[in-house]
Amino acid sequence: MNNWLLVAVVVASSSLGDVLQSFEMKRVGEIQDFRPSGIGRHLAYLLRRRYLALAIVFMGIAFFAFMKLVSVADLSFAVPASAGTFVLETIMAKFVLKENIGATRWAGATLVACGVVLLSQ
Repeated sequence: MNNWLLVAVVVASSSLGDVLQSFEMKRVGEIQDFRPSGIGRHLAYLLRRRYLALAIVFMGIAFFAFMKLVSVADLSFAVPASAGTFVLETIMAKFVLKENIGATRWAGATLVACGVVLLSQ
């Protein structure tokens, strides 16, 4: 399998997993009861959340795709290339989660994108 295809799978699935997790956890709200019974109750509730379950599936895909990537490519390529998640997650945070993204964050995401482009050379 092409290394860049594996990078695309890692970036896409990791980003989708993170966005879905953020979306679901914002719907659930802050967990404040850290007693054993409270944690168990919250865990049972979270396991029934559809988007959180889907987030876990995407994170699993990202994990195994990254394992495959580092088995066939140099780590010095795999880790920086997978940093494309920062760019995609910033875009998805803006347009899917409706977060306010300031100029500094856009500049950071742009610099990361430039680094990924340099890797492709």
